[in-house]
Amino acid sequence: MSETSDTKKKRRAATRAAAPATAEQVAAFLEANQDFLLNHPNLIAKLTPPARYDGDDVVDMQRFMVDRLQAEVEKLNSHQTELIATTRSNMSSQAQIHAAVLAILDAQDREHLVHAVTQTVAQILDIDVTSICMEQPSEPDAVIGYGVYVVEPGAINGLLGQGRDILLREATPEQDIIFGPAAALVKSDALVRLNIEPVASAALLALGSREVSRFHPGQGTELLSFLAQALERCIAICWSGNPT
Repeated sequence: MSETSDTKKKRRAATRAAAPATAEQVAAFLEANQDFLLNHPNLIAKLTPPARYDGDDVVDMQRFMVDRLQAEVEKLNSHQTELIATTRSNMSSQAQIHAAVLAILDAQDREHLVHAVTQTVAQILDIDVTSICMEQPSEPDAVIGYGVYVVEPGAINGLLGQGRDILLREATPEQDIIFGPAAALVKSDALVRLNIEPVASAALLALGSREVSRFHPGQGTELLSFLAQALERCIAICWSGNPT
């Protein structure tokens, strides 16, 4: 049975598609698509570079490949340096928070705890001011010491936002109600909600720094959350004698 015209055309097309491109065809394609290797850099590593020699119209492929590899190495080194710096910073922050938690765990009474939070913790974390703010404390007369402030009902949610437990931010006008006389120093702060009922209906731990970038929204908050949880337990013991 003889082939139809359409069958012959399909067979010839398949034969042409299966045939490898000639050197002339490849050269013509690259000449027409001069950015091909830039768009497919993975192919460069598979090419066999020519021996190096000088010539007016010769592209030094070896030099091109070496330069590309050097750029990749520099990029990897930069990423590695950033990773090491971030890891060291995280380890330092973790050590500071652990030391701060140990300092407040040593508190034996209210006065000792207030001093630990407002003085010792600030020194350990290398910040300028630390304070505790409370709404409607159960014992208003027992709120003692510099750095412990009573705020109006609703002020905590007003600062943090409803349902938010941690806020990292730059200085805002409201800081005078949480940092008192030290408010003028603060350029960035961390506000962490404290759940200390029945000692107070709402509360927060405020950490303030004169450095604008000391606290910012991009930072992790797990360590601050851990510090707040430890402080909640210490307040429950030192204020009421009944751990929650």
